[in-house]
Amino acid sequence: MLLLLSCFLQNYYQNKLRLALIGQSLFGQEVYTNLRKQGHKVVGVFTVPDRDGKADPLAVVAEKDGTPVFKFPRWRVKGKPIPEVVEAYKAVGAELNVMPFCSQFIPMNVIDHPAHGSIIYHPSILPLHRGASAINWTLIQGDKKAGFSIFWADDGLDTGPILLQRECPVEPNDTVDSLYNRFLFPEGIKAMVESVQLIADGKATRVPQTEEGASYEGIQKKSNSKVNLAQPAEAIHNWIRGHDKVPGAWTVIDGQVRSLQHTFSHTHTHTQLHLQCLMVKNLQYEDGKMISAAKYFSSGDTAQCYLVCRHVVNDIWKGILSNVAAIEETTDFFKSGAASMDVVRLVEEIKQKCAGLQLQNEDVYMATTFQDFIQMFVRRLRGEDQEEEMVIDYVNVNNMTVKMPWQCFINGKFEDAENGKTADTINPADGSVICKVAYASVGDVDQAVAAAKEAFEVGPWGRMDPRDRGTLLYKLADLMEEHQEELATIESIDSGAVYTLALKTHVGMSIQTFRYFAGWCDKIQVQIHLKKRNVPFSGPCLSEIIRKNPNNFTDLHCKGVCAIVIPWNYPLMMLAWKSAACLAAGNTLVLKPAQVRTHTPAHVTTDSVIDFIPAGGMVGQRMSDHPDIRKLGFTGSTPIGKQIMKSCALSNLKKVSLELGGKSPLIIFSDCDMDKAVRMGMSAVFFNKGENCIAAGRLFVEESIHDEYIRRVVEEIKKMKVGDPLHRSTDHGPQNHKAHMDKLVEYCEVGVKEGATLVYGGKQVDRPGFFMEPTLFTDVEDHMFIAKEESFGPIMVVSKFKDGDIDGVLSRANDTEFGLASGVFTRDINKAMYVSERLDAGTVFVNTYNKTDVASPFGGFKQSGFGKDLGEDALNEYLRTKAVTVEY
Repeated sequence: MLLLLSCFLQNYYQNKLRLALIGQSLFGQEVYTNLRKQGHKVVGVFTVPDRDGKADPLAVVAEKDGTPVFKFPRWRVKGKPIPEVVEAYKAVGAELNVMPFCSQFIPMNVIDHPAHGSIIYHPSILPLHRGASAINWTLIQGDKKAGFSIFWADDGLDTGPILLQRECPVEPNDTVDSLYNRFLFPEGIKAMVESVQLIADGKATRVPQTEEGASYEGIQKKSNSKVNLAQPAEAIHNWIRGHDKVPGAWTVIDGQVRSLQHTFSHTHTHTQLHLQCLMVKNLQYEDGKMISAAKYFSSGDTAQCYLVCRHVVNDIWKGILSNVAAIEETTDFFKSGAASMDVVRLVEEIKQKCAGLQLQNEDVYMATTFQDFIQMFVRRLRGEDQEEEMVIDYVNVNNMTVKMPWQCFINGKFEDAENGKTADTINPADGSVICKVAYASVGDVDQAVAAAKEAFEVGPWGRMDPRDRGTLLYKLADLMEEHQEELATIESIDSGAVYTLALKTHVGMSIQTFRYFAGWCDKIQVQIHLKKRNVPFSGPCLSEIIRKNPNNFTDLHCKGVCAIVIPWNYPLMMLAWKSAACLAAGNTLVLKPAQVRTHTPAHVTTDSVIDFIPAGGMVGQRMSDHPDIRKLGFTGSTPIGKQIMKSCALSNLKKVSLELGGKSPLIIFSDCDMDKAVRMGMSAVFFNKGENCIAAGRLFVEESIHDEYIRRVVEEIKKMKVGDPLHRSTDHGPQNHKAHMDKLVEYCEVGVKEGATLVYGGKQVDRPGFFMEPTLFTDVEDHMFIAKEESFGPIMVVSKFKDGDIDGVLSRANDTEFGLASGVFTRDINKAMYVSERLDAGTVFVNTYNKTDVASPFGGFKQSGFGKDLGEDALNEYLRTKAVTVEY
């Protein structure tokens, strides 16, 4: 008995294979589970990326088992295999590819790679009904038998040799769903597992397919699913049930489109649907009785049927665009003369004819041609939320799979850089490559500016009702809020920001900013100058006021194409601060993120009025020089800001706003709240690991409390947890990139060399990644390098000042070429006001720090730049004033 058992076990484990499962869906999940139960080793699962944060069922079970899971969005680009994808596949070492259900195109060098090749499941009795709609055609043709085939993949179209086939009778009232659930699904799973074992045992057959009786039918779509009612009743019944709910059979009765959806063979006599569009939630009979479609159809709570009614939408467009002879695919709603009132009419007329359809004004602005509108319309009615197809990377991190777009975004489309070049982006927490990003060139900038100019001059954005523009910005903020955890995760791995800070500040304030400026869109007012009074006005009766009062008025106009160049420390928030005001004012924009940090900006630039250009070597320079850009907003270093200002002047005198370097002084008086001064003083320096434009670059502490203040700061520094920015308890993450890390170490070395006292830190943390110890210097004299130059890192620079010497410390605090921010801590409100009035900086914090607000203007003095972000002042950076004088 033991010998027999030993032989059985030896044979059981000997005839098992290393499998790669390529596919998706519940069917793929069940095949995977049953193959593992049979003892086969699944060495890799290759499935589709997560959708809306949810993994495919196959991925869910495989990841739970610890099986390597790969979620490639595609295997080929422009018909050619992607080398990195193919290499990743080959690395798992599979002996057989099992493809239970696969919607992706798999290259032949993957199909043929394993020793045993690849097998595929197909839901028909091959060679009958090759193609993607096999189950549909089994019913449409009235076949008496249905079934499936397991065949060997080749370079044909469902033409490979047969390994195994199974069949079953077709019942008179079978639908696609019933046939699949009764036989094709459960028996197909068993057959896939049996086929793999036959291959493992060396018993699998390869029976060539005959071409006799072969058929290949195309994919059934709504456009070709019209039923011919002149046929016999059985043929009509087969046509209707074969099309099932998707794509849905239809015909024209009494000049109207009628949906014909199957339940039983006689039900075609009860299909008088009162609709002229694609979606129905209720059915209306000829006598006017309404019943829930869910009670009639077999699809659940909300039944849908789809009718491609292009003529209905065409008629609506023709009624609005009466000046257009014929509506063509390329007819543009706005270029043909439509205005904002026509948008309302279009939306409401369609909603009247299609009860239950969710359509909004902004949908028209986002799909301006007839072809694009129809496609959007069909997707909306089908409940689909299809996005522009793009080449994208996926990263599994922070208990989620996040999308990492890396192409340029130009004219509403994701595209590779013109030169085809890419560059690596690095995770500062461990130095690993996150993914590659497009390395844009001058040609990409020119294309982006041309697209932005067209969008402004002839597209809908420039003519859009301001309130509709605000609605779109509100919608963007809502989408960002919906995906805030994903955005914060990307911000964390991309820039090194601690996740909790990224969630609250990087992402949270970005959402607030878009909402704040969305509210401004319809409040940018004309100023009527009447009898020496400035009267703000926004309303429909402007012409009447001017007619009765022949004076003058000033009108605020958007500038046109604007460029925005943002830094690497707050990639998303700096985008929001500048672009929200720019868009609210009605401009279009071209956006350049920092070369080392591009990912969160890429997530929000999905609108044809924003073009996104990942940085290449000359991108910023070309933006400064470009003659069609009328405004450039920049946040970054002072030397680069000077170069940008010079180039903007030499090119076309474009307006510039600059938010540049800082060396912000923080004065701490002896009468301060010590606990708060310590806590907020540390935040002023170490917030966002010191990579903060308004960070307190130098602290002045009154002599009588200096030593106590330093002692307490050291105690708190020692409590700080330096580590993985994704860990919720981490206080201090990695510096943004290696070059910056090296600069900070050098900065500390200079401070020590010049005689400052290094009390704590000063070195790189001994661990992977770019971590800098929180650092504290004291005894810093005014002439020292670290007293004058910004570190832009977690380095506290402290100098003491004599008790009571207010004017003296003010003189020292203002002895800098920078003037971005400043702060003072004292319980004496008179002293606080005296100091704040005399501090030469764009922002002064009193008994707090880093408390910026979206409604408060932000910007610097001196070589910290000029112009404002945030608040109403920011709008003026993106508007121009026109004076109009009228006489009658």
